[in-house]
Amino acid sequence: MATAREIRRRIRSVKNIAQVTRALEAVSASKVRRAQAQVLATRPYAEKAWQVLNNLAAQPVHDQAHPLLSSRVPVRTVQIVLLTSDRGLCGAFNYNIVRTMLDFVARRAKPVKLITVGRKGRDLTWRAGFEIVAEFSKLPTSPTVIDVAPIARVAIENFVNGEADEVYLAYTDFVNMLKQRPVVKRLLPLRPAEIETQAMAEYVQEVKVETTVEYIYEPSPAVILEEVLPSFTELQVYQAVLESLASEHAARMVAMRNATESAEELVDELTISYNKARQQAITSEILDIAGGAEALVKSMANK
Repeated sequence: MATAREIRRRIRSVKNIAQVTRALEAVSASKVRRAQAQVLATRPYAEKAWQVLNNLAAQPVHDQAHPLLSSRVPVRTVQIVLLTSDRGLCGAFNYNIVRTMLDFVARRAKPVKLITVGRKGRDLTWRAGFEIVAEFSKLPTSPTVIDVAPIARVAIENFVNGEADEVYLAYTDFVNMLKQRPVVKRLLPLRPAEIETQAMAEYVQEVKVETTVEYIYEPSPAVILEEVLPSFTELQVYQAVLESLASEHAARMVAMRNATESAEELVDELTISYNKARQQAITSEILDIAGGAEALVKSMANK
């Protein structure tokens, strides 16, 4: 059994760890509120952008479909934009999205190339032997569309150049503080008629396009479509990044809260062990004193 001094030292160490985890929980709680506000702020814009995109895609503006709208059969190569965190201490957040992506790759059974956002996902997939064509890390705490634009640009260029026949987003969808859902959604090609498989489907599924209404577009539907499609693709990536950040902070907040509670429980258990060790030490000292006194009495009696 450990001595009282060793147990006291361990109690002090666990209390220090609890202070750190409690501080991390508070920081994550503050960050997740800001991230949640950003996530909710972009959803109305996503709905309107999808409505305009549906209407534009229905216009006979091209003899051939726009490159970002054209489907390719057969699909030879799949590209996945994987969103994870740069840091750990967030429970199973990174493991869950990587596992979901691996399940998706196994079902598709196609050659896969990755664009990783976040060092954790990069490291995990690199060890697994995946081909990583681009990697991004150290995004700002509150990213803007400009910060995310290079990610979307790489995905669009690879799709247009034929290096990928389909592009998917693998990210963690923020449901609430206690629930985050890892998903894999199609980014490219954009298919306005197939909302359920498109990224950000849950935000645009209620959008209804009035097909009977004819709008007059200036300068022309073709020119507008040329601008809207890349912008909407960037919006999807941006929304996925915000969802992933909010999910990361929520997962870290819950993980740190659980760690703090576990540390407090461990301190209680160690305190009980410490009291038992002290009691045993005091009892041993009393027995030693009593034994010594009895021996002294016997020695005096023999004299």
